Amino acid sequence: MRLEQNLIHVKDVVAGDAMGIENGVLTVDIEGLKQCVLEDDKIKSVEIDFAKPGDRTRIVPVKDVIEPRYRVDRQNGFPGVTTKYEECGNGVTNILKGAAIVTIGDMVGFQEGVIDMWGEGAGWTPFSKTLNIVVDITPVDGLDPHTHERVVRLAGLRASTFVGMAAKDAAIDETNVYEIGTMAEEVAKYPDLPKVAYVEMTISQGLLHDGFLYGVDLKEIVPTWFHPNEEIDNAVISGNCVAACDKITTYQHQNNALIHDLYAQHGKTINYIGNIFSPELTTLDGKFRNCDYTAKLCHQLGADGVIVSEEGYGNPDSDLVMICKRLEKRGIKTALVTDECSGWDGTSQPLTDTAAEAVAVVSSGNVSKVIELEPADKVIGNLKSAQTLAGGWDGCVAEDGSVKVELNAVIGATSEIGFHNASVKLY
Repeated sequence: MRLEQNLIHVKDVVAGDAMGIENGVLTVDIEGLKQCVLEDDKIKSVEIDFAKPGDRTRIVPVKDVIEPRYRVDRQNGFPGVTTKYEECGNGVTNILKGAAIVTIGDMVGFQEGVIDMWGEGAGWTPFSKTLNIVVDITPVDGLDPHTHERVVRLAGLRASTFVGMAAKDAAIDETNVYEIGTMAEEVAKYPDLPKVAYVEMTISQGLLHDGFLYGVDLKEIVPTWFHPNEEIDNAVISGNCVAACDKITTYQHQNNALIHDLYAQHGKTINYIGNIFSPELTTLDGKFRNCDYTAKLCHQLGADGVIVSEEGYGNPDSDLVMICKRLEKRGIKTALVTDECSGWDGTSQPLTDTAAEAVAVVSSGNVSKVIELEPADKVIGNLKSAQTLAGGWDGCVAEDGSVKVELNAVIGATSEIGFHNASVKLY
């Protein structure tokens, strides 16, 4: 597969009467964007606002973040979701790099999150550095939670496609090419390099904890091999409300940091042979089946090494170490990427499960770390909702508008695919 991504660097975003970008300034047709979102008759109203890096602005409760793009040589959108199915990973895409659609609105589940554009909070979320077009959605009354989530999810995808139209004829600032051939071709090219696969565990538990591949709910599949280009080309979207700190937003799927890091080493230190989605289920039978199946796929692919990233924490920790144990027993070297739930003082057991084979583990941070967020000059959304987020509590919002929460509540703070600002200090 060969994917060409053309980047148009966005330096500012302003409101206007038509979509366009010139000299790095993205103009957003506010009324057109509203009408696009309101195409769904289950949406009562929508408001559009901007949040820019350095603004003393707080966005809450955040549901998803999506990067606006324009697909040059196929239907524009998300195949299998907003357009008919087409294979992702080949062709040309123009990207408004630096801009993001952020969806907010009435609470769907308690595990939505907060983005601060300045101060202490900004240091913990990667989305303090993006120019955020905030889409505040109010659905009609009476929707059940799953319908509510679907309405908001699709509205965000439509909004990103609408804004992405500005990239259609824009001047290109930078072009990146991602190309990996068939396994036979790559092994022939790099016969002496170790073959490395990437297992991406995904929350797939129902109860608003789901991700989607070409529109297919990942809890409905067995572990599946896919080309890395597909994920960074709109094949994967987030529909989950897992703890905000480590939920993988659609934007993060579009820019999966582990995929980019593995690509950077392909043909140099490793032979990157592709990705495997391994759904995280809640049943014991489901866990055994998926972990066994994942190890079998890696073995059949001839992997010498595997990187495994988790999404979420708690019972998925068991899936993580079960996969590790099975891979190591097959002679496949395994590295794990996970966050920790170590308590406010950092001394609690970080994972709910362990395995002797798990000797190479990268931590993306402690989800329970408590941070204090100073009052904002502007709140987009509902500040009081911070009290009902995972990581918040009744009374965590003070009268002056300051907020005390765990990292749990901050979007992308401990992302286990590496798309975050945290670093690890070794002692």
